[in-house]
Amino acid sequence: MRPLYVDLDGTLIATDSLHESLLQLVRDAPASLLSLPGWLLRGKAALKREVAQRTALDVQTLPYRPEVLELVRSARAAGRRTVLATASDGKLACAVASHLGMFDAVLASDGKHNLRGAGKRAAIEADANGQGFSYAGNDHADLAVWRGAEAAVVVSRSEALARQVARMTTVEARIVPPRPSLRRFLYGARLHQWLKNVLIFLPLMPVLHDLTEPIVLHALLAFVAFGLMASGIYVLNDLLDLQSDRRHRRKRLRPFAAGEFSAQGGLVMAALLCAASLTLSLALLPIAFVGVLLSYMALTCAYSLFLKRRAVVDVFALAGLYTIRLAAGTSATGLPLSFWILSFSMFIFLSLALAKRYVELTGPPLEAQRMKRDRGYQPGDLSFVLCTGVAAGQMSALLLGLYLHDQEMMARYDNPEYLWVLVPLFLFWILRVWLKAIRGALHDDPVVFAARDWVSHWSMGIAALALWAAD
Repeated sequence: MRPLYVDLDGTLIATDSLHESLLQLVRDAPASLLSLPGWLLRGKAALKREVAQRTALDVQTLPYRPEVLELVRSARAAGRRTVLATASDGKLACAVASHLGMFDAVLASDGKHNLRGAGKRAAIEADANGQGFSYAGNDHADLAVWRGAEAAVVVSRSEALARQVARMTTVEARIVPPRPSLRRFLYGARLHQWLKNVLIFLPLMPVLHDLTEPIVLHALLAFVAFGLMASGIYVLNDLLDLQSDRRHRRKRLRPFAAGEFSAQGGLVMAALLCAASLTLSLALLPIAFVGVLLSYMALTCAYSLFLKRRAVVDVFALAGLYTIRLAAGTSATGLPLSFWILSFSMFIFLSLALAKRYVELTGPPLEAQRMKRDRGYQPGDLSFVLCTGVAAGQMSALLLGLYLHDQEMMARYDNPEYLWVLVPLFLFWILRVWLKAIRGALHDDPVVFAARDWVSHWSMGIAALALWAAD
């Protein structure tokens, strides 16, 4: 029976291992990127070997295609010899084969020879020893192999590629990966996270009576520009966190972690979103807003690359990413940033950042252990996170009360006494958030929790009613 040779990237797994390895290198050893040109000058195989030696993809969590796995199992059950034939480096290929336990041999790049195209065909023909073979691949680079194959398995959505292969050899099977929906694309862009950008409108609250059309327009444009930038950075962050996301019970379902979108496509998507944000800002918003936007971009990248792995520094960085949205609102509209609002924001967002960390550190044992390792926290730090978070939330409620008692603030309302409803209401809400966190019932993103929680909706409704009554 003819042996079955199976490609790795895009065929057995729904991703490109080299791209993912490079992203891991960026995250864990960014200085190594300076060596990339030198490695590449020695050849593609040498580049793959150098990257493979400095990274370690978790082969247990890679997005394997179940249809291809079943194909290989069926071939083995029928007595056929199965071989993993890939242009990826041998270190990774052997790890994949060892994990799956369904391949009789491995053909891969070895640091000197890049097993791609004609090179892969020659290696397969030598391994098959003159026997006809079947090859499973996914793109045009595999055409050189299919030309010498007795049969083909095409793993692709491309009808043109399938027809081209059919003209060369017998198509043994075709596997068509599902096409991602628009909803999954929007989820990949984390459109729901734009809710956080409502903070841009917070500096407008003290001057609701004196709002002008240009102020509102600039605030709306800032909201869109900040949303585009945030989406671009979220995509980049998801790409850098692929390995850890795949070990998480919920995050493993994200589009990039699940292999629905390629890492290369994600980088293009992130670049386009960030470019659109900067273009909109430079064209229609003050230069001060552009400065805030770039500061947000720099802080987010720093958080993704190394700040998130420093205990305490991580939660201050998260709080800063929330608070910087207030600065975006003031820079876009030209309105002053109230000291009270800034102080309140610092404490409430620090509390919410600590709540996020508390939920992650008290999750399922394996995930909690990973979070403690990846975020720099020790087992005994849990009580510190809890106490500091609750204290910061209570401090934010106190600052809200002091702000509402400010004479300048009270002078803006005809019935300022109604504003005091906000203080116990807010204190109730933040304490409830922490109670939910302690009971393990809080989403690891408090903003998502607030968007889905009916008590939070009622609290916001009562707050809006109090503001209306005070006017």
